[in-house]
Amino acid sequence: MNTAQRRHDVVIIGGGSAGISMAASLHRRRHSLDIAIIEPSERHCYQPGWTMVGGGVFSLAETIKPMTSVMPEHVTWYRAEARAFRPDEDQVELSDGTILGYQRLVVAPGLELNWDAVEGLSETLGTNGVTSNYHPDTAPYTWQLIQNLKSGTALFSQPPMPIKCAGAPQKAMYLACDHWMRQGVLGSMDVHFKNAGGVMFGVPDYVPALERYVERYHIHKDFQQNLIAVNGPAKKATFRDLSVEGEERFIECRFDMLHAVPPQRAPAFVRESVLANEAGWLDLDSETLQHPRYPRIFGLGDVSGTANAKTAAAVRKQVPVVADNLLASLDNQPLTAAYYGYGSCPLTVERGRIVLAEFGYGGQLQPTFPKWINDGTQPTRLAWMLKARYLPYIYWHGMLKGHEWLVKPGRRNAA
Repeated sequence: MNTAQRRHDVVIIGGGSAGISMAASLHRRRHSLDIAIIEPSERHCYQPGWTMVGGGVFSLAETIKPMTSVMPEHVTWYRAEARAFRPDEDQVELSDGTILGYQRLVVAPGLELNWDAVEGLSETLGTNGVTSNYHPDTAPYTWQLIQNLKSGTALFSQPPMPIKCAGAPQKAMYLACDHWMRQGVLGSMDVHFKNAGGVMFGVPDYVPALERYVERYHIHKDFQQNLIAVNGPAKKATFRDLSVEGEERFIECRFDMLHAVPPQRAPAFVRESVLANEAGWLDLDSETLQHPRYPRIFGLGDVSGTANAKTAAAVRKQVPVVADNLLASLDNQPLTAAYYGYGSCPLTVERGRIVLAEFGYGGQLQPTFPKWINDGTQPTRLAWMLKARYLPYIYWHGMLKGHEWLVKPGRRNAA
């Protein structure tokens, strides 16, 4: 057994929205905590803004800041990657060989975009009409393609679940179609939604509004078609037809524009560890967000194996739950804070209107506002204002600073 070179009260893996918010919230609750963050990146990204970058609403610069500008002053920052867990020794090994000890560990490294799972995608991404709002370097290219395309075939792919922000693939499609309609060229476009799943959206209450926009934009719904290969120079995409079990059928499509979304998975050091569930995601109790076998470990964010939507809005609700329960754990008290699976997906169905989908475990609706203020099942201008104007401010100046507005944890019966 190796001895830890440094020890901290709380070690947080990840300096994204979950990790930074977690450190800030813990510090607000208990100033005396010695907190460390493991994060190799030198920049911090507001990823929910990339859909708006791809739609010509935000600039990329608005969504990216130096990590130094958001890293809390009260934490010790290790500019390295987490490499291995040693939960029996309460230790984490870093990529530079450092071994950190902890009293409590928070695992929040996000997920991994598996671009190489689609043959040819990495090589052609950002060229030949192939783009993705899931990559900051190509989100501006999405808007460039939308502006330049006056006719032809546009494909929008969606891989099998789970993925971060499950509505993002069709958000890109709606904003593109809205622009083409405003420019009077939509009639010359052949638009296809190539979805590996079998429905427009996983929560039925929001589907009728989305279907109206599908009809309005004359979008072809091609369900159970999974993107497996892209030939950029030839402008061809290959999809595996998932509609018939036991058969391997492939569909080849020519395109002028392809918005591709890669399959997604937990980082290797999580999915190949003893902390992972059978699907390779971080194993957590769905309410307390505590690891079921290693009670000194908590987790949140996109790496989680819980059944909620993987969104920044989910992180906002998860942070106070983990903060409360982690401190209760340190104090040998029962864990009473509960997370009920809240996630939000602001579906940008047109420039100026959004269907604000808010739901929890099992598709249960969990609206923030009363229906008379904002009916989340219908497109509204208020929801657009929230997404375009207020949420970025709340993110940079509220959530990352430990302010917890409208995110009071649920309560569970202590067992």
